[in-house]
Amino acid sequence: MFGTQNHPDKRLAEYRSNLTGIKHRYRLTPMRPRPNQPITVHVTTSGGIPYDVVRCWINETAFDLGADKTEWSALEWRYVQHWQRKIPPQPSGTLLNYRLGGRVAGSDTWIFADNQARTKSAATEFAIAIDDYEIPEWARTAVIYHIFLDRFYPGDDVPWKKPTNLSGFFGGTLRGAIQKLDYIQSLGCNAVWLSPLFASPSHHGYDATDYDTVEPRLGTNAELHELIAEAHRRGIRVIMDFVANHWSNRHPTFQAAQQDADSAYREWYTWHRWPDEYASFFGVKGMPQLNLMHKPARDALLACAQRWLRAGIDGYRLDYAPGPPRLFWAEFRKACKSVNSDAFLFGEVVSHSEVIASYLPHFDGCLDFLLADALRKTFALETWTLQAFEAFLAAHENYFPGGFALPAFLDNHDMTRILYLAKEDKAKVRLAALVLFTLPGAPILYNGTEVGLSQRNPLGRFEEARLPTPWGDAQDKTLLAYFRRLGELRSQFPELSSSKREIAHLNINTGTYAYHRGPVLVALNTSRVPRTLNMAVPNLSDTAQELLNGHPVEVSGDVVRISLPAQSGAFIA
Repeated sequence: MFGTQNHPDKRLAEYRSNLTGIKHRYRLTPMRPRPNQPITVHVTTSGGIPYDVVRCWINETAFDLGADKTEWSALEWRYVQHWQRKIPPQPSGTLLNYRLGGRVAGSDTWIFADNQARTKSAATEFAIAIDDYEIPEWARTAVIYHIFLDRFYPGDDVPWKKPTNLSGFFGGTLRGAIQKLDYIQSLGCNAVWLSPLFASPSHHGYDATDYDTVEPRLGTNAELHELIAEAHRRGIRVIMDFVANHWSNRHPTFQAAQQDADSAYREWYTWHRWPDEYASFFGVKGMPQLNLMHKPARDALLACAQRWLRAGIDGYRLDYAPGPPRLFWAEFRKACKSVNSDAFLFGEVVSHSEVIASYLPHFDGCLDFLLADALRKTFALETWTLQAFEAFLAAHENYFPGGFALPAFLDNHDMTRILYLAKEDKAKVRLAALVLFTLPGAPILYNGTEVGLSQRNPLGRFEEARLPTPWGDAQDKTLLAYFRRLGELRSQFPELSSSKREIAHLNINTGTYAYHRGPVLVALNTSRVPRTLNMAVPNLSDTAQELLNGHPVEVSGDVVRISLPAQSGAFIA
């Protein structure tokens, strides 16, 4: 899930790199500055270079930071100097651009954060949008259904195609998605996230050739507008997958840039050696990376995002968010919110909490890969104990401010299906899903997970996790009913998206665990034998019942008693 970050030596290298040189890494107080609020900028310096001045430039105005605390790094076996400075409050609507640099002591040489450039013009350009926008209220209580279009549903009376390999086209369409909106609504989902749907040569669509035209295999622009209208008629929001970092090498602008050295589009890309060597998405030549420090390229994407918001799209899942520069994301936030202040913008940032939190000034939230990893390790793989899970969860919930959304999930199109990970044990999936649906982050349900879709082989390639969604008798109706009930309960108890969670019971020897949030008590038995839990839970209603599986529950004063079969859970309210 975390790529090179899975390896301790890579994590150590990142940690050491973050300590070396002059670094800012979007360390601000507060983490998301508001209008007319003082902003403290934080910088560290370390390594073999002494600095006598650290400076912040905002346009042509310079502010010198003051030396703050000095820390000893036992790992690096040297000191780390902290610097900070309050900069003036900024009015609402400001796009704050700034650079930071340090003067090497005894010289006129400057080194700039974070890229260690030696000239200000080449320095990292930091940027944040100053505004009062909060997470859209609808996003706080969202239950999101993730549709991977080519693999979701081809349409009524339309058979699946039979490609020769998993990279081929299976035939899912927008018409099929429209016809299944009632099904999605029956799951308690009030939002859909559509995989990329623009013109593209691939089944996944993350390599688009035209951001204004729907891929003909999937349908038409008219059908996309129909889907938006039909979803809205049902109270379902529509989230589009927006890829800003890269697109197809068949995109007309790239074709023009590659064929003509004098093309106006040449600067839209970063060329190592024109015309055949260029920056691309993880070295994939078919996905050239856009140079979003080039204003015309930025403006083209911003205009596209605004057009689709005006067409009724309710938000964007922002693919590979660490790829584009923060200047782009600051402008993106401002551009999108100016069209629809209720648009939900959340990023795909597959990293640790410190990196995720650095996106607070740019997004409404980020996908919660850390929680997904914890859920999978605890309930599917069982490599984490319940104690380890609770330790993670307690810290995780306290780390991020309440104004930052963390949509959560069990699996997605780029990772092993949770059922396959659990060795086809659906009881493990049910336990993980119960926890997912009773934590604050908006639950995301990847199409097929709710009906027992697994995969044939280990995840040697992403396509293994993208098998077509089964329908009719091929679905596990019992599991489907379970997910529908979870969705219903999530809707019935909106406190689940906001109430503070408190642990009620934890016993790693018996494999039992419980917590309560507002009026809801969640209890789990992960062991392979029946267990009875006796818990002290203040303020639970004397008439509380187990609403998920119908297990008998006794409430006497502040004491709750429930007997749970092996590998089962309870939702008590």
